Amino acid sequence: MLSSAAAPALQRAAMEAVEEHLVDADAGLIRLLDPPLAHQQPSAGYIQAYPPGVRENGGQYAHAGVWALMAQAELARAGPASDAATDRPYRYFTWLSPAHRSAHPTQGLAYGLEPYVMAGDVYTQPPHVGRGGWSWYTGAAAWMHRAAIESLFGLRLEAQELHFLPCLPSAWPEAELTLRRDGRTLRFILLRAGASDALAATAHQGARLLRPGERLAWPQLAGAHCFVLPLLGEGAPAPT
Repeated sequence: MLSSAAAPALQRAAMEAVEEHLVDADAGLIRLLDPPLAHQQPSAGYIQAYPPGVRENGGQYAHAGVWALMAQAELARAGPASDAATDRPYRYFTWLSPAHRSAHPTQGLAYGLEPYVMAGDVYTQPPHVGRGGWSWYTGAAAWMHRAAIESLFGLRLEAQELHFLPCLPSAWPEAELTLRRDGRTLRFILLRAGASDALAATAHQGARLLRPGERLAWPQLAGAHCFVLPLLGEGAPAPT
């Protein structure tokens, strides 16, 4: 999905297989593989030395979970617009986020790790379902940061241009991102409204219209600027 190497039909099939075979919605987990390896011959190697459901042996391995989030966001952008498609990446985000997991009324008790750093893995098999593994996992944190900025907000930042292809959850009426780069402060307000309503709502902030997908030559800007991105086409019904 992320490389676009496979045909679109195979990409969709792969991501639906993730939902069907690897997602444990009740526990809020995305398993790396299922079932875990136990007595396979020939041995699968070092991952089989882990207990079932721990780290690479069928746990929620943070790197792969974030890549699944990013792939689901790409799938949502590639297909027909629907709340189910755009909500799935954020649902994965909440399962991977230590802050969300720690605050959950049941998952938080099982998790048992810090709420402010990423865990390398979360266990998926009884009796330790939901227990956090190796914390302070900086590589996973870096990928999670990219997923939030690039997959959910949809920022595509290049040397001479930037543009947005958002995939925000349907329940969010508004979100903001501020980019500070080379002495510039660029504020982007993503608003679930049509272009005219979005401009009217942000007129007091001096926002300029920037449509999703529209390219902005950011190096030509100096100082501080504000932009509003309408997430609804003109004439589309606003959420109730």
